[in-house]
Amino acid sequence: MEKPTYKDLLNAGVHFGHLKKKWNPKMAPYIFTEYKGIHVIDLNRTLESMERAGNAMRQIAKSGRKIMFVATKKQARDIVTNAALSVGMPFVTERWLGGMMTNFSTIRRSIKKLQTMDRMLQDGAENITKKERLTISRERDKLEKVLGGIAGLTRLPAAIFIVDISHEHIAVDEATKLGIRTFAMVDTNSDPNVVDYPVPSNDDASKSIKIIVDYMAEAVRQGLSDRERAKAEKAATAGE
Repeated sequence: MEKPTYKDLLNAGVHFGHLKKKWNPKMAPYIFTEYKGIHVIDLNRTLESMERAGNAMRQIAKSGRKIMFVATKKQARDIVTNAALSVGMPFVTERWLGGMMTNFSTIRRSIKKLQTMDRMLQDGAENITKKERLTISRERDKLEKVLGGIAGLTRLPAAIFIVDISHEHIAVDEATKLGIRTFAMVDTNSDPNVVDYPVPSNDDASKSIKIIVDYMAEAVRQGLSDRERAKAEKAATAGE
């Protein structure tokens, strides 16, 4: 798993923090300096944190458990959606519904409703009127927009990866309450101590988000590869 270089992070603007007046003092260990009133993140700490978080996510993926990717900020949505889809992981990029994890049974009912609508539209199309079809399609599209990324999730994820913990504070709170491991990009205006694996980084710029998210997705991909290799070795040993 190749880690981005210091220069790669620099070129992506990962080091740009917020204005000093907006900082969270608990981010002090991750701040290198201040330049023209803006905090500059220590990219050496970022690289260390990325490796630590990546290794942990790789192990979770290897164990066969799910990691949910969460980012509802406009500049992060497509990046996170594509990354999660590339490794078959659940994601939330439109809107975090309160209780999405703490009231998962209710969310599962909504997902089942979405699946029922899909079957109605596909299998029983000839049994419904055009008006009914239109009504169902509209309701189905609304559910798909919010729940489509977690439609295949049958149980709570083992971990979540978040872009901007201040923006996604409800998701952080729910995961913490349930003891779900938390990984996140944490900017200078946030408290890194509220998540298990903070990665100090600019969580506003799309280039910065992409380089971090893609690395984490690659860690998951490696974990899935490790899992398949272990299965193949076990099968080969059993067949001897």
